[in-house]
Amino acid sequence: MSDSKELGVLEEEQVRSSSIRFFARDLGSHQTRGLKSFAGCLGRSPLVLLFLAFMLLAVLLVTIVVQVSKLPSSLGQEQSKQEKMYQELTQLKAAVDHLCRPCPWDWTFFQGNCYFFSYSQRNWHDSITACRDVGAQLVVVKGEEEQNFLQLQSSRRKRFSWIGMSDLTHEGTWQWVDGSPLPPSLTKHWNSGEPNNIGEEDCVEIFSQGWNDHRCDIAKFWICKRSAASYSSEEVCFPSSAPAAPTQSAE
Repeated sequence: MSDSKELGVLEEEQVRSSSIRFFARDLGSHQTRGLKSFAGCLGRSPLVLLFLAFMLLAVLLVTIVVQVSKLPSSLGQEQSKQEKMYQELTQLKAAVDHLCRPCPWDWTFFQGNCYFFSYSQRNWHDSITACRDVGAQLVVVKGEEEQNFLQLQSSRRKRFSWIGMSDLTHEGTWQWVDGSPLPPSLTKHWNSGEPNNIGEEDCVEIFSQGWNDHRCDIAKFWICKRSAASYSSEEVCFPSSAPAAPTQSAE
């Protein structure tokens, strides 16, 4: 009986010892595999990070390429819009130029001024009044180009016309209606032998060849001058579809 108990205790201890060894071996085996797995992950981490970095760089490059590819298209569209606007403005300006004039229809534009060549005749003093009635002045010649323009217009119209010069204030001293003296540089425009003051010729007319002094009470055509910029904003655009009939005050 005593021997049986001792045998049973011995077997139980052997089983327990065997179980403990098996558990310890199994635990060691699991720990070893875990460590190896963890070490493997650590070994692969740089490759994973490198792959992720590569993917991020690729996405960034693709984004940049897409944006850059859109840039020429946007610039082209903007340039196309600007060209279209310029063409429209050019067409509009041409239309306005066709419909409008810087001066009334019965006036002639030259170098920023409007000139009226009368259709009827008056004496020199009444010609001054006629020009004043339309906000202008009996023409005062300021330079060579203007003088050439007036002579050309007089030649085309085949008219002798009053200009705003006389020696009524002092005989032999020629001055313009605005009070300014006749510049020496313009005295060459007197016709040959003029001024000769035959029969109290104190006022000046212009024709195709130049100037001539004549009696102020003789009726002649006349020329008015007004700055184109002097017209108010409401008068800037004068229709060019049909000429306006000359007013009585301008004749």
